[in-house]
Amino acid sequence: MEILNAVVSALSMAFLMGWEILWALILGFALSGVVQAVVTKGEMSRLLPDTSPRSIVIASALGIASSSCSYAAVALARSMFRKGADFVAAMAFQFASTNLVVELGIILAVLMGWQFVAAEYAGGVIMIVLLTVMLWAVMTRERIEEARRQADRGVAGRMEGHATMDMSVGGGGSILARITSPKGFTAISHYFVMDWASIWIDIVLGLLIAGALAAWVPKEFWQAFFLSADPVGSKIIGPLIGPLVAIVSFVCSVGNVPLAAVLWNGGISFGGVIAFLFADLIILPILDIYRRYYGLRIAMPLLGVSYAAMAGAAYVVELAFGVAGLVPQQRSAQIIETHITWNYTTWLNIVFLALAALLVWRFLRTGGPEMLRMMNQSAPAEAQQHS
Repeated sequence: MEILNAVVSALSMAFLMGWEILWALILGFALSGVVQAVVTKGEMSRLLPDTSPRSIVIASALGIASSSCSYAAVALARSMFRKGADFVAAMAFQFASTNLVVELGIILAVLMGWQFVAAEYAGGVIMIVLLTVMLWAVMTRERIEEARRQADRGVAGRMEGHATMDMSVGGGGSILARITSPKGFTAISHYFVMDWASIWIDIVLGLLIAGALAAWVPKEFWQAFFLSADPVGSKIIGPLIGPLVAIVSFVCSVGNVPLAAVLWNGGISFGGVIAFLFADLIILPILDIYRRYYGLRIAMPLLGVSYAAMAGAAYVVELAFGVAGLVPQQRSAQIIETHITWNYTTWLNIVFLALAALLVWRFLRTGGPEMLRMMNQSAPAEAQQHS
């Protein structure tokens, strides 16, 4: 009976966490669909020919606009690399597309507060700069050629089809006209549903892990684990431990935000939370994809450089936000309500569930299920057009 009560408690917490962020998830993915609908993938590789600052800035901007789940971002980065994009620029694109996106900011704001949103975006820019500089030093011409030879073998990962599909609305007219056109509405609905399909497992897994940890692990354990009684020690160890927790938790993209809230309430440092959030691209399944995409001799340095960039950016954020007095003093991230009530969250959920239903209806009426079946298949090199 005690075991059953513990399981019910964890599941209840997971459900209430999901209810708390449901409207924000729908809003984030809808906005992501709008952005993706007006940004074409066809020109991405051409825009990233080298490792110049201009290419890195463009890569980061394209990453933000593409707003992919972690698996699709990794697959799309390899596709761009195979089509001629610079390896370092492709990596900058990949990290921007999961760490600087609108849906992540919305969920962070709802669960943890605006300080974490500001830290995520500021730290994300710093991380990409550090990553670029270190990759410049590590990725010699020989290593890049080795990575290209392995990439050209086309070994399958995850979300290959999703990464190469291009349903964006080209042509003339203003952005608003393209978005509100029938073709634009269709593209938005397809991106919305397929983004959900690509990431729902990670979201559910993240909620279940966060619910279990919140229900079962006493706060005293987290406080001891993160050295929260030692202000200096916790700031030193937090950015080093944060990515390691992410690596073994198997949760990526926005799915790790509820767990980040649990860790923050448990005592991890501010910088540790940010480093944990950054680490969605070095979880164990994605490390295995790096091995398949680029070979073990490239995957290992990529892991080391990524980890160093994440921890380094988190230290900078910890210091800068601490000096500016922007680190929250209260560890009271609002993970869940005690029960569902007729508050603003419920009303927002109803409104955005109606929006989701409208987008799903459009998706089903315009050949969406056929596109959905192609998501985990290896798609042809040419981006697929759809209207």
